[in-house]
Amino acid sequence: MLSGYNDAIMARLFSHDDLLELAQYSDVPVINGLTDYNHPCQIMADALTVLEVKKAASFAGFKVAYVGDGNNMVHSWMRLARVLPLEFVCVCPPGYEPDAATTAAAQASAASVGSKVTVTSDLDAIKGADVVYTDVWASMGQKDTLDEKRRAFAPYQVDEAAMALAGKQATFMHCLPAERGLETTDGVMESAASVVFRQAENRMHAQNGVMLHCLDAGHLGPRA
Repeated sequence: MLSGYNDAIMARLFSHDDLLELAQYSDVPVINGLTDYNHPCQIMADALTVLEVKKAASFAGFKVAYVGDGNNMVHSWMRLARVLPLEFVCVCPPGYEPDAATTAAAQASAASVGSKVTVTSDLDAIKGADVVYTDVWASMGQKDTLDEKRRAFAPYQVDEAAMALAGKQATFMHCLPAERGLETTDGVMESAASVVFRQAENRMHAQNGVMLHCLDAGHLGPRA
């Protein structure tokens, strides 16, 4: 029915398997608006933001350091590192690492495109980062684990000291909404290094591009 009513479907779901099932039976393009595994529309907006802010034509030579839970955003950055040249470092507490298969695949193919992918619990790994990125500690469907994560993640808050450790060149990014006082601070969110609101605006521009691609006549099949 949805395929009959629409030229494209954007699905924002908990389970990635549900998204794959929807795409399997859909006659029109299905856009991944977010799942528990990855967040491709967000990473496209993030990539656009980095290139704009850094006034660069490519990611070559850039280091992106993610601090926090090894969640869907980490998987998206790792998948990006498989196709664009960048150094990506995930800094997370022991036991909260990203999906092992996604990490292995990214590390195996990174060198072929000039990338490097690392997972560590050492916060010193953010030194020299061009971008320091974080997300909420308790992701979608995990709010009942927040108390546990507060204890585990407390040393990994992206505060003013963490940004100073990264260096003056570091730009702060967050996919929003943020829980100020947990994964980051008001001081960092409102600092000159923060581009979170420009990043949020770029979701619109990136997703316009996705829709234009999907709605191109070559993608509409019998409707074209």
